[in-house]
Amino acid sequence: VQLQASGGGLVQAGGSMRLSCASSGRAFRSDTMAWFRQAPGKEREFVAATRGSLFSTYYADSVKGRFSISRDNAKSTVYLQMNSLKPEDTAVYYCASDRPPTAIAGQLRYADNYDYWGQGTLVTVSS
Repeated sequence: VQLQASGGGLVQAGGSMRLSCASSGRAFRSDTMAWFRQAPGKEREFVAATRGSLFSTYYADSVKGRFSISRDNAKSTVYLQMNSLKPEDTAVYYCASDRPPTAIAGQLRYADNYDYWGQGTLVTVSS
């Protein structure tokens, strides 16, 4: 499975940006998909996840109410809509796939549960 992330760039604080991640997996609709991010000098952290079979979504507290994860199973693509961006959102954003999905809800924030990763896309939020 290959994941191709796109949509990063430079945005001013308070602005919006949408990231996309296209999957080559045939069984995409059942995959759990997630976004993680890694800021310079920091560890990779969970941002959001969506479980394919339930269409349920999960968010890190730091982005809840500002970011929205969604998926288009017909296009095998997951999106991350980011609103009210802050300078502390600056990071390389990675999409990831838990395929076949094995992680339960409480495990979705842990990177070790994901089998496939995209190459990352840089989001820079200027103040």
